[in-house]
Amino acid sequence: MAEFGENNGLEAEEHDETNSRNVPEPVCGPGDPAVTVPRGPGSSNHDRRKKLVLHIDLNNTILVSDSVIAHGTEASLEHFLSTVTWGKMSKGKWEWLSDSTSLLPPCDGAVSYYSHFGRTAGFTSAAGRRFRGILDEHLDLLQWREGTKGNKELYVKGAGGQLYHWILPSFFQLLRDLVQEGRDFAVIFRTFGNDLPRVLSALSRALNEGAHPLFPDLSDLKMNVNVTPGKIRCNKKGIVLTRAEDSMSTRDGERGLYQYFSSAQGLGGFQDHFDWWSSNTFSIRGGKPLWVDPFDQHVQHIFIDDNIRPNDENTIVHPKVFLELGGAETRTACTSELYDITLVQTDLLQAISQPNYFTQRVHICLENYESNLQQGAG
Repeated sequence: MAEFGENNGLEAEEHDETNSRNVPEPVCGPGDPAVTVPRGPGSSNHDRRKKLVLHIDLNNTILVSDSVIAHGTEASLEHFLSTVTWGKMSKGKWEWLSDSTSLLPPCDGAVSYYSHFGRTAGFTSAAGRRFRGILDEHLDLLQWREGTKGNKELYVKGAGGQLYHWILPSFFQLLRDLVQEGRDFAVIFRTFGNDLPRVLSALSRALNEGAHPLFPDLSDLKMNVNVTPGKIRCNKKGIVLTRAEDSMSTRDGERGLYQYFSSAQGLGGFQDHFDWWSSNTFSIRGGKPLWVDPFDQHVQHIFIDDNIRPNDENTIVHPKVFLELGGAETRTACTSELYDITLVQTDLLQAISQPNYFTQRVHICLENYESNLQQGAG
């Protein structure tokens, strides 16, 4: 099995939430090849015996709120819109270049409104008023309908008193879909923020007590939730993972942490190290670590996060790819090398509007991963 690219050439994500430039050449360290991994259509019959380990961000991925910066549903969604709407400065004035939203710039020279102006309160009531309809449409889709019974941990109250889903229904649909497909999988939440304990508690109620009105049969999935949050801390000497009695460090080798995550069961989570990311100028080197072993035929890891960017100078996940079968050494892989293979940049609007959004993104990664390995082996 070939290595990726070997022959082919506080949630505190307050920083630059959408890359303001066209995608540049990846910024890789010494010896890290800047390559493009093949992304063919792959086989639709990807191996269902392979275990999936899904690393999933919280804020602006499965939650539309941010307790760290006290942003509720409306403010969080308005802010996201400012990161996916594009224009440029022309003769001292802002000029919109598209009336549509997109994760990446629609044309050369386009920058997101957020990248140029920073966080702006009331975005759709002022400069971004042309996008007000998109905001209202998605807020409506997020509504927890009046009179609907359900556990109070599963919804939040908006600024005007309206109730909204706290955890996106598309995430629960992902769990249901993967179980129905007969897949062996685990979910590991990876967040810089402090919402993790509440998320784990809410999911435990939903999965064990049938507390979600849209998914009353979740208890049939028989998924366990580890409600004890862990921590991942990084420094120049290595990475340390702790959770309850568990404690591991890369000082004992990176293979051990890969095996730890690969053996995960059910749902659980870790708070990653925001200060480390900040001290590394919000670049790939300080991002949430993800170990990828392209030689492992039994486990595939996928990371889903709204702050994954094709530009390594401004991205939130640090992919560490093992160099050889059973080896201990890794290299930093460029984000563009693994984009839509093991790294998924969340489109929050689609995650709200499309019930099967996360399921579809996982399937795309499965197919692209298999296609890449087949081409590498050839």
